[in-house]
Order: sequence, then structure tokens, then C-alpha cells
Amino acid sequence: MLQVDHLTVDFKTRWGTVRAVNNVSFSMEKGETMGLVGESGSGKSTLGFALVRLVPPPGVTTNGSIKLESKDVLNLNEKEIRLMRGRRVAFVFQNPMTSLNPVKKIGDHFIEFLRTHNRTMRKNVAVENTKHILEELGIPVERINDYPHQFSGGMRQRIMIGLAIALNPGLVVADEPTTALDVIVQDKILDLMSDLSRTHDMALILITHDLSIVMERCDKIFVMYAGHQVEHGESKDLYKDPKHPYTQGLLRSIPNIELLDQKLSAIPGSPPDMLNLPEGCPFWPRCSQVMKICRAKEPPTIKLKNGRLVKCFLYGGAQA
Repeated sequence: MLQVDHLTVDFKTRWGTVRAVNNVSFSMEKGETMGLVGESGSGKSTLGFALVRLVPPPGVTTNGSIKLESKDVLNLNEKEIRLMRGRRVAFVFQNPMTSLNPVKKIGDHFIEFLRTHNRTMRKNVAVENTKHILEELGIPVERINDYPHQFSGGMRQRIMIGLAIALNPGLVVADEPTTALDVIVQDKILDLMSDLSRTHDMALILITHDLSIVMERCDKIFVMYAGHQVEHGESKDLYKDPKHPYTQGLLRSIPNIELLDQKLSAIPGSPPDMLNLPEGCPFWPRCSQVMKICRAKEPPTIKLKNGRLVKCFLYGGAQA
């Protein structure tokens, strides 16, 4: 369904080059859900934008390939990439109010989108399709003529998800889709996305800083730090036995409501300056298990059992 190989994205600034995504590789099957996690500035949103060729300037994809259903995304021309977005891959942005037109009715958003991708579709057919999508989203059909400001934050996010799945794309990328919502609405939105992914047999990439969400919702987890993929594997494996010290730190920072006397654990230090990364492993200044070699060389990506990948010298002797 999706094959990403050695993808690198650079931002060239007056102060130097920021390598926001550094030699990242992964694949996804149809119907699979993957959580993309990491602290702010880890490169996860840039990776998501790169998959749909939406990296803002001065960002440039300098290496690697992205193949979606065997089509090379990076070699498509502008017309081909516009047709691909919506039909084959869709993106759900963090803030729906920056994506919805405030002077257009909700129904008009769907009708315009559907007819743009299918010029022969009659308006009445587009209206019927829109009503079907609204029902699937749990939004009353009679609200088709309401404007974005008349909906709550959770309802607006549902509408954005509806626009994303309107043409049954094979892949949906959702960038922090529930960050601005309260926990109850957040749970409902995540339930909706999971149900739609199963119903439409879509691959789903959920970008978030909340590891607890992806542990519960995703088949696989992809952990990023300073633009690097530091660990990648099945959710249950990462939860039971996190390998990379960064993944271990993220898990320790999740509060457990069953432990009333639990002390919150934080990863010491701060994410690195992407213009001045330390020599060797970018995580070593914050790592409790740092070794001499970590300060001198970038660790290799080691393949463990069950296809698990970890970028750390602690597992340098592991067999593929």
C-alpha cells in the first residue's frame, strides 16, 4: 500500500540546514493503522506532509522515495499530485477552522470536493453522497446547510474527517486531529476514525505526541526523535518491552490513574537544537544508558524479532 525508503527532508535556512526527516524507511498495508509519535520538533508532522507533497518551503525532499499503490509520489507532476490527493491519499489537519471556508455551507464543501474530482457528477448526486457521509459521521443530515462556525470543535473535526474519506482513499494521514478537543470528544473522534478505517479498509497514520493514544488505537508504532526513526514495531511489543531508551522514557512519562502515589517521570533535558545536533546519537545527552560510542558515531538501525527496528548501540549484536 505505502512504501517509504530512505526519505530525507531538509529545510535550508539562513543559519544552516535543518534535517527534519533523516533517512526514514517504513511500509504499510491496506487497513493498517500506524501511530507516529515523538516530542514537538521530532519531525513527525514534516514526515506526514512529505507523504502528500505538502512540505512548505523552504523544505525540500532531498533523498529517498515514496510509493503509494506502486506510484512514485515524488515524481508526479502538479496535476497528477492534485488528483492523487483526495482519491488515493487524504490529510486531516490539526485545526479544522484553518481548512474550512467560513463563508461556505458545509454541504458546499463536500459538493465542491466531490465534483472537482468527478466533473461528470451531477449536483443532486453529490448532495446525496454528502448526506450519506454526514450520516456516517453521526451529523444530522438537516445540518448540511449550516456554516462551520455553527458547529462545535468536535463536529468540525468530524467534517474534516468526512472530507478526507469522501472518495475512499487508500491512505489517510491525520496530524494531531484531537489535540484541541477535550478528552471525551477526543475519544469519540478516535473511535470514529478507527471505525471508518475498518469500514473503508483504509491505511491510517495517526500523528500525535500522546503515546497512550497510539498504544490503544494503532497496530504499529513509529517513534521519532530529532528527525530519526528510533524504534518501529507492533504496538503490543513496544508497550510490553520498549527497547530504545527514548521510547522507555516516553512510556514512563504516562501517568497511571491506578497508582495514587505514582511519581511522574520526565525525560531529562530538552530536544536538541536541530541546527546544532550533537555528534553521534542525537539522544545521548538525555540518555541514562549512554556509552562512549554513542558520543562518537550515529547508531545503526538494528532489526530484532518480529520485524522490530531499533536505532541504538545497545542492540548492536542483535541478529537480523
